[in-house]
Amino acid sequence: MSTGVIILIVIAVVVVIGAIALALRTRGGARGGRGLKRRFGPEYERAVARHDGDTKAAEHELAQLVERHGGLKERALEPADAERFEAHWAAAQEHFVDAPHEAVAEAERLLAEVAGARGYPDGDRYEERVEALAVHHAPHVQGYRHLHHVARNGSGTSRTPGASGASSTEEMREALLEARALFEELVGGSRSRRTSERTHAGRS
Repeated sequence: MSTGVIILIVIAVVVVIGAIALALRTRGGARGGRGLKRRFGPEYERAVARHDGDTKAAEHELAQLVERHGGLKERALEPADAERFEAHWAAAQEHFVDAPHEAVAEAERLLAEVAGARGYPDGDRYEERVEALAVHHAPHVQGYRHLHHVARNGSGTSRTPGASGASSTEEMREALLEARALFEELVGGSRSRRTSERTHAGRS
């Protein structure tokens, strides 16, 4: 076999290997994109919007969040702690009628405390806590952001000119209701996990 033929064969092999590698990378990227979209749901769409429609940049950001917080193991709450948190949340909701801003501030503080008890970043690490919650509770983390916003910005943003009091109170009410989904998932999820662990232990 001549040297020229051997060189052509080598080139052909290299081209085929390169094409296969490219196909595998493309397929892997598509799976990764679909996986991120499935995992993050509405958070995926928000990330794409933040990056002006650049899905690759958004997926890179979300993949980094998974890398940083994907290994977090949620701690279960003791039943007494879960009941205490639920009682405090109910009290905050009742307090809303007379003092809306104080109620949402208390709910925001309580949600941060519950998250900390479950093993998420606590204290003043709000941004880090939201990132971790977005990885593990993506469908409901926006409610926490909304609650944090109205709690930190007084009466919130008026939506109706000339009726700032009514609209800002309505925004706070909506934020409180929206954030409750994450609160219930953190408290209820912990209870379900503990019940499952006890049932499994009883059978073993």
